[in-house]
Amino acid sequence: MNGPSPSSPHPAEVSARAARLASVPSFQRVDSFIRRYLNRGEDQAAACDFTFGNPHQMPPDRYVATLQAALVPRNDQWFAYQTNGGQAREAAALALRGLLDVPFEAGDIYLTTGGFAAIALALKTVADPGDEVIYSLPPWFLYEPLILEAGLVPVKVKADMDTFDLDLDAVGRAITDRTRCVIVNSPNNPTGRIYPEDLLHRLAGLLEAASARIGRRIYLISDEAYNRIVFDGQRFHSPVEFYPYTLLAYSYGKTHLSPGQRVGYLALPPGMPNRDGMAPAISGLQVAMGWIYPNALLQHALPDLEQFSIDVKQLERRRDRLVEALGAMGYGMRPPEGTFYLFVSTPGPDDDAFTESLARRNVFVFPGTLFETPGFFRISLTANEDMIERSLPAFEAAIKESRSQP
Repeated sequence: MNGPSPSSPHPAEVSARAARLASVPSFQRVDSFIRRYLNRGEDQAAACDFTFGNPHQMPPDRYVATLQAALVPRNDQWFAYQTNGGQAREAAALALRGLLDVPFEAGDIYLTTGGFAAIALALKTVADPGDEVIYSLPPWFLYEPLILEAGLVPVKVKADMDTFDLDLDAVGRAITDRTRCVIVNSPNNPTGRIYPEDLLHRLAGLLEAASARIGRRIYLISDEAYNRIVFDGQRFHSPVEFYPYTLLAYSYGKTHLSPGQRVGYLALPPGMPNRDGMAPAISGLQVAMGWIYPNALLQHALPDLEQFSIDVKQLERRRDRLVEALGAMGYGMRPPEGTFYLFVSTPGPDDDAFTESLARRNVFVFPGTLFETPGFFRISLTANEDMIERSLPAFEAAIKESRSQP
């Protein structure tokens, strides 16, 4: 029996919160793209799929072997209920210490079913319904649904579109006495920008001063799903190095290009004041939010998963190939410094129409409107080399067609 459409639920059948969430335009667009691209029934072998950050080649043998080894039970409790497993937490903390030179300990790590749950957990840990959450455009397109589901108020500010950096003046103007959180995503999806150290220093100073001014602490949520996907030997810096009131969300689905295997964590930095008081609240939320701990298999595998990642150099080569080829055709872009993505200017203002022209040529990308930033489109570098080469004539034909139109 068919129920109401997601975009117009019957008010007698759903909560007001669910109805509001389903009616948000950005969420409707995301839902539409999920149904269109992840569940399309036509032959996908011929498509050049640059949409989601999904794998388009077989997983590495080492990844498969790691999961296979973790599947073999060592005792009768191997598949029992798992919470924050000690070995998994220790492995995650050790890796963070090496990456950020911040002395994380196992007790600072709260395991979650991927980055989605880590961000949702952070929001619900520090914010109450009605509190405001600031984030920059273009954003990861699911921040708004996560914020609304928690009963919070999204406040959007435009990034600096010349550099793709945070616009700190805009962030400062957006802060009110209801502000509780600022979300920062670096390396950034969709732009690929890694925020520089100086910018993070100044952001920390801004939030410290604003917290004192409004008389309540503003927390920073650092979405670091791509903190291991960094190009050209750059040094990644996290806000936790500069602002102690930072909650760090991480996902192994990016590090291993395995988004269907849901494992990640929320980490509290050792220098966060009063963090011990947060521990029982976070643990309670992990249960109350639907047992959002990773399943037993992934927790057992996590210490070994920390020992390797996908081939970042391969992603870098794909980036270089596309930047060179599309640049020669006349596309405008800022080469990404990390992540899976390339954020490209469309030749005209209507990015929806332009992405449809690519789709007619069997090349699928996401329009900038999905990221609330018209005039761009996003390419996922997880497409394989064959897709990239087959797509280039379509990209060239599409830009020529666009230029020929009045």
